[in-house]
Amino acid sequence: MKPARKTLRRPDELVAAGLIAHERRGEIEAVAARYALALTAEVAELIDPADPRDPIARQFVPAAAELDARPEEMADPIGDDAHSPLEGIVHRYPDRVLLKPVHVCAAYCRFCFRREVVGRARALSRAQLDAAMTYIRAHSQIWEVILTGGDPLVLSPRRLGQIVDMLAAIDHVKVIRVHTRVPVVAPARVTAALVRALRAPGKATYVVLHANHARELTLEARAACARLIDAGIPMLSQTVLLRGVNEEAAALGELMRALVECRIKPYYLHHGDLAPGTAQWRTGIEEGQALMRALHGRLSGLCQPTYVLDIPGGHGKSPIGPNYLARVGGTNGALRYEVEDFNGRRHAYPPARRESSL
Repeated sequence: MKPARKTLRRPDELVAAGLIAHERRGEIEAVAARYALALTAEVAELIDPADPRDPIARQFVPAAAELDARPEEMADPIGDDAHSPLEGIVHRYPDRVLLKPVHVCAAYCRFCFRREVVGRARALSRAQLDAAMTYIRAHSQIWEVILTGGDPLVLSPRRLGQIVDMLAAIDHVKVIRVHTRVPVVAPARVTAALVRALRAPGKATYVVLHANHARELTLEARAACARLIDAGIPMLSQTVLLRGVNEEAAALGELMRALVECRIKPYYLHHGDLAPGTAQWRTGIEEGQALMRALHGRLSGLCQPTYVLDIPGGHGKSPIGPNYLARVGGTNGALRYEVEDFNGRRHAYPPARRESSL
């Protein structure tokens, strides 16, 4: 395996790499003092410093606007804390829990909804991990455990394998789902040993890739995903709707097609969360709905994610995509509807009965 290339972690390294102007160093140091900073070499090489609208830079290079928090923004925008019975566990839905063994990432997205925690909080101690497993064992309704954080794939294969083995020993846990950015931002980490660590006999393991722009799916990233999929691990994707990155139908459609070509099923398109200092990336909900309309019928059904909003306060995700069906009445107990096709034309359902000619 090739040696790891240098990850950029300080503002002066961003200056030296040509990713920020020298005169911006002071303001970026202020951002880095508040929020974690890291760009892997793979991410840095994707950025065109001459393009002020570069969609990769917009996701990973710090900006002074991150320190401008709005009144509606909050440190825990999706309410993890309200559903955390003990350290490392979030139990929001009856049949699944989040398990957060680590709070670091290979590279830090500037719009992260856990930006107040990632890169700062400690990884779970062995005692805390044991307590989390005890909680999962004690709640037989938990069918699925979602490994997140931070990014669980920054763990060594040995450490990751230990966690997977502990979950595999719990009979009522049938599905292990891993959310990660690593195949995109540090594809060399997806080694044969790491892939083996994710597999658990008798359990279904899924990996959900976080990708927001088609350019992230480099040849190396595609090969990393193929190593997982060829080993029998299905992959899904999640994408955040981001202004200046993928809020145009052409860009979003290109990403969804690229994912499907990699054998990755688009799963969620997240509306931007109300994390502090992230207003510059958030679109309006109507913009997101218009994008989903643009994808509908023009791209394969395989390319259609579910557009969701994680309701602030910990109330969970809800689909917020456009509605194509409207009730228009009915007679004698028979309901009638209008349904819109992908061209915007409306049709009666059931169709109006045609009188047969004599």
